[in-house]
Amino acid sequence: MTRMSFRQLTAADRLLAGIERAMEAVGGQPEAQRPSPGHQHADTKLAADARRHAAGLMRINHTGEVCAQALYLGQAMMARDADTHRHLLHAADEETDHLAWCSDRLKELDSRPSLLNPLWYAGSFAIGAAAAAVGDPVSLGFVVETERQVEAHLDEHLRSLPAEDDRSRAVLRQMQADEARHAREAQVRGGVDLPMPIPGLMRLASKVMKGVAYRL
Repeated sequence: MTRMSFRQLTAADRLLAGIERAMEAVGGQPEAQRPSPGHQHADTKLAADARRHAAGLMRINHTGEVCAQALYLGQAMMARDADTHRHLLHAADEETDHLAWCSDRLKELDSRPSLLNPLWYAGSFAIGAAAAAVGDPVSLGFVVETERQVEAHLDEHLRSLPAEDDRSRAVLRQMQADEARHAREAQVRGGVDLPMPIPGLMRLASKVMKGVAYRL
């Protein structure tokens, strides 16, 4: 579908557009607006164990981008301010680039996305909508904390990737730069610090997701 603000649509159209984006995220072929940074590097042949490990890491990141799509769209649907709504949809579009890049890299590594992506999407959409229902400052604060945690786990993956996998590494570096920018922009727009124990619970949920997605 053509990317547009949900506020330009009727309620029924918004629902259909949301369903279409959900299907695209969990089982379709997301279309990137930017070329994959990995294409600037040769696709080096990896040993079997290294390929499986790289695929596991990229599957985690693909699942993370599925969750990001759901979070941002859930937040956008409940945003009270039109500018915040537009900002969240724009961030979701950039996350679609990440989703497409990870999907392409998984194929190159002869692997597949997580089998549980529909579950991850549904849970993340509900969390995003709930955060936004509290108010835009809390919703934007949720973006800040989420992106900071994603930036940290991408740093871990960059260190863990096989040394010769420059293609995956280039993708993750650009994703990390984008996530850091999303956090800064959300903070500038009024995102507040989340109270404890919310950040800790977010880290725990992320740890569970990463452990499962690496294998499934």
